[in-house]
Parts: sequence; C-alpha cells; structure tokens
Amino acid sequence: MAVYERKDAAWKRAKEEGYRSRAAYKLLELDEVFGLLRPGQRVVDLGCWPGAWTQVAAKKVGRSGRVVGVDLVPTDDLGLAQVTLVTGDVCEPEVRARVRDALGGPADLVLSDLAPKLSGIAAADEARHALLVEIAIDAAQEWLAPDGALLVKLFMDSEYEGLVRRLRGAFGSVRTRRPPSTRKGSSEIYAVARSPKPRPAATPGVDPG
Repeated sequence: MAVYERKDAAWKRAKEEGYRSRAAYKLLELDEVFGLLRPGQRVVDLGCWPGAWTQVAAKKVGRSGRVVGVDLVPTDDLGLAQVTLVTGDVCEPEVRARVRDALGGPADLVLSDLAPKLSGIAAADEARHALLVEIAIDAAQEWLAPDGALLVKLFMDSEYEGLVRRLRGAFGSVRTRRPPSTRKGSSEIYAVARSPKPRPAATPGVDPG
C-alpha cells in the first residue's frame, strides 16, 4: 500500500517555487493538456484554500484578467490586484452575488477542487462529495459564458458514473484526465466540461428539489 508522505518531492518543489500547496502542479498539468487558462479570462476557484490554484490561475490570466477564489475557510491574501477572495458558502445567494460582482461579467472558467472532510464512512463520504460536484455544476451553469468550461474533481467511486452522466447532461462535452502529479493510491480524477447547457426553467408551484 502506498504511504502518504506529506512533504514529498512535489511538496518541497511547491515550497521552493512559492506555491501554497503541491496541488498547483495538478492544475498546471491539466492546463497543459486542455488549454484552460489564457490572459484576460475571468475565473472562479471554488474551494480555493490555501490558494495554490488561485495562484496558478492569477499568473495565467495576468493583470487583465480576474480570479475570484471562494472557500468556507478564510484564505490569506495573495497580494495580487486581479484576485478577489470571498469567504462563505457558495450555496448562499449572497455569496454567489458577491462572486458575480467581483467577476464583472460571465466567467470563462470555473475551477472546483472541492472535497469534503472525510468521516471514514465510505458511503457517506462519497455522497457528500457528489453533492459538492452538483453544487459546482449548478454554480458553473449560473456563472459561465456560453463557451465557458468547468474543471471539477471527481473520485473513482460508486458515485462516479452518475456524476459523469450529470456532467454530460449539463455540458456540451466532457473529458476526464488524471494528472501525473496525483498521489499514488489516490482515486481522484478531473473532468473538463465545456459549453454549459441552459438550466431548465423552474415550473411555478413545483419544488425543483
């Protein structure tokens, strides 16, 4: 069984290069394959703490772009003019409104590295993560431009196939990839979903839930 070594080579490299976590390399690798980040884009980073993905996105979009990081946990300021950090629950309308205001227009890319705190009960943890993916999909459909994209973390578990079907129902195309820097033994995989489809209009008097 693979042993989890927090301070491995990628961790040490991240520290030397000024990234807040080794997760930065996963986004860099995915961007190299999918061409997700470009100068001038508007980007939302869901579950941004401690800020590594926000750092990568901010560097890629440059000062002409905008990056809005959102997390329940306060994220230390990055000192970058193109970055706005929002502390709060992305399910709350007030938080979503703050994100829209900070973007200043439709998003080109929504990033979601969201993962729940693990309870150790597999079925419960898988269901909680699936809910986070659903939240990311819903937020992305609200914020994205017609040609925008969502990058979201999945796990190869009992919820995987259903979540991929959900993504395909919400976007024009879906591709998956496991970044090389993913830790050995991890079941995580990332999906890139492009061209969001319009959300179904709510029927008056009918609870959508």
